[in-house]
Amino acid sequence: MLRKSTLTPLTLLIAAPRGFCAGVDRAVRIVELAIEKYGAPVYVRHEIVHNRYVVDGLKAKGAIFVEELDQVPDGVPVVFSAHGVPKAVPAKAEERGLEYLDATCPLVSKVHRQAERLSASGHHILFIGHRGHPEVVGTFGQVASGAMTLIESVEDAERVDQIAEKLAYLTQTTLSVDDTAQIIEVLRRRFPAIAGPLREDICYATSNRQAAVKAIAGRCDAMLVIGSPASSNSVRLGEVAEREGVRALLIQDADEIDFDWLAGVRTLGITAGASAPEILVRQIVARLATRFAIEECETETMSENMIFKLPQRLLVA
Repeated sequence: MLRKSTLTPLTLLIAAPRGFCAGVDRAVRIVELAIEKYGAPVYVRHEIVHNRYVVDGLKAKGAIFVEELDQVPDGVPVVFSAHGVPKAVPAKAEERGLEYLDATCPLVSKVHRQAERLSASGHHILFIGHRGHPEVVGTFGQVASGAMTLIESVEDAERVDQIAEKLAYLTQTTLSVDDTAQIIEVLRRRFPAIAGPLREDICYATSNRQAAVKAIAGRCDAMLVIGSPASSNSVRLGEVAEREGVRALLIQDADEIDFDWLAGVRTLGITAGASAPEILVRQIVARLATRFAIEECETETMSENMIFKLPQRLLVA
């Protein structure tokens, strides 16, 4: 006779798309291929992506992470993170004769080129983003000092002066779609002639993951977001869930599950930021299964098939 499970039932609504995006996948692969090609150690300036599991895995393979180029010894290769770097960084690497690989996400590089073009055409750029984020630092470093002003909120957009005759705006790629739309609306109201990108700068992966959270939020009692507190797109996913009326908890791995926080939850949403690998999702589901009778349901709102090319010199034997 089968014994009936005494575990509390828990339905998991797992958002799709979730987890690794094409830019993160490319950046991680660049480090792995660099280690294969050049041998360990390969130095990486800043975390290649904001995820502890990914960084620790690359360390185990022979990557050494440093904060500044000054910490990279002569004669070893160095990789620049997916978030992008100021122009001064590769210039300094070339001055030292360092071989470097730029793992900047191509969608971030697109914003860099837009900033260069707008600045060259005499525009002052209002850049929508979060102060201190590596992507913001890297984008500001593409143009002359004073050519850009950071806008972090609707309040900033309401306060900023007409700094120059010609204004333009650009955005960080990992922002809240809804918050950014509100800021842009204010800028366009106040400065009707302001120039903007032909297509929005928020990347497809950020937009898709936020839409996937919205699609399941109404059926969830709570939501777990897998990602680092330093990951802008992961933090935004939690904010999106809470804006939809669902309490959300950001965790980095299965060890951070708070079972007291889950008390009374019968339907739990799960998503993962663009720098969180799928293995973390599976580990968290497995940990939940030690306390609950799990029923999984993946809800796919759209499919993703984006692939970014790897540097050719890493593919040549």
